[in-house]
Amino acid sequence: MKHVTCAKCVRCGAEYEAVPDLTTCKCGGILDIQYDYAYIRAHFTKADLAACQDYSMWRYRPLLPVEPDSPSTPLRVGWSPLYQADRLAAELGLKRLYLKDDGQNPTASLKDRASAMAVVKAREAGADTIACSSTGNAASSLAGNAAAAGLSAYIFVPSRAPKGKVAQLMVFGATVVSVEGSYEDTFELSKAAIDRWGWYNRNAAINPYLSEGKKTVTLELMEQLGWQVPDYVALSVGDGCTIAGAWKGFKDLYAAGFIHRLPRLLSVQAEGCCPLNRAIQTGEPWRPMEENTLADSIAVGVPRNADKALAAIRESQGIAVNVSDEEILEAMRLMGRTQGVFGEPAGVTGTAGVKKALELGLIDPDATVVSIVTGNGLKDVANGIRAAGEPMRVAPELPALLDAFARRGIEP
Repeated sequence: MKHVTCAKCVRCGAEYEAVPDLTTCKCGGILDIQYDYAYIRAHFTKADLAACQDYSMWRYRPLLPVEPDSPSTPLRVGWSPLYQADRLAAELGLKRLYLKDDGQNPTASLKDRASAMAVVKAREAGADTIACSSTGNAASSLAGNAAAAGLSAYIFVPSRAPKGKVAQLMVFGATVVSVEGSYEDTFELSKAAIDRWGWYNRNAAINPYLSEGKKTVTLELMEQLGWQVPDYVALSVGDGCTIAGAWKGFKDLYAAGFIHRLPRLLSVQAEGCCPLNRAIQTGEPWRPMEENTLADSIAVGVPRNADKALAAIRESQGIAVNVSDEEILEAMRLMGRTQGVFGEPAGVTGTAGVKKALELGLIDPDATVVSIVTGNGLKDVANGIRAAGEPMRVAPELPALLDAFARRGIEP
């Protein structure tokens, strides 16, 4: 990989060769992939992208840490739609808002980007088995991408994981272990099993390549916006890998000359589980929290990518906003009603944060904002129904329908 120089520890600065099976630094810090931007500038341009017919995350290979001859993953990951959300912006009192709907990836979440990268690196490492722990989306994305690539997958999920996500795992043929405990318990068990059997590790706290997969969401976003940088990009935050990857994408584009300024990040967590935002808001080191939110995908009380995530928020002069579960459910209803986009609770948390930040006066109403929807609502139908309510039930007679309409004030 001529465009990759090394992997560097974000904690102590130690450098390592960027081999396929990288894990963490000897000091315990996670590694960050470093690039030769002069080489990239000389060999990769906007014109190259304009001529590229590969509308997936792999159109950005010159900015990704993969070997030139490594085959892409079979599933089409990336190039999710970007919607100009004018009706939603008007409701919020915001000049311009875009929704990046990453719930339209193959297994219906942004995590497909990280799992696709993990599958490519596992192949480069000569592995035939890959494993991870997850609250749900990383699990289903790994199971689907591994199945398509012919790799075996072992998935560890906390027992609270929604049935829709567990169903995906089972259909994709993964060996699924439901752990009676917290996400932290689940992570530790997966780590012990990976060490015991030598599986390729897809855990975000261990594998530095996952952020490189996730950063493609912002590479793609900027191309879709014609390289015009928004003022803010809002993301839901759990373990910190997604916001860290998104920021890495912006920094790579800036260093490679594709954009000429950087946006500010809006880090949004559920108030019942917000260890990273609490650290930003108080200026104190992060501390573990209980996982007390219905947004299971971001219910991470012990974030494993804290160093990168906190650095991303601070470097971007970002804003940390916490939202209640009711505000998350309201965002589900609001996005669906105004834009026809159905997001799971964690998937709409970024948008809930945009609404909250506007109400608190943290964002200028004249700003341009992008909210990344990280997962599809069909992954968590129970909370979708909780947000929207049950349908009216009527007898198969017109008078019964008229009566039901009258009780609800409906005038067709």
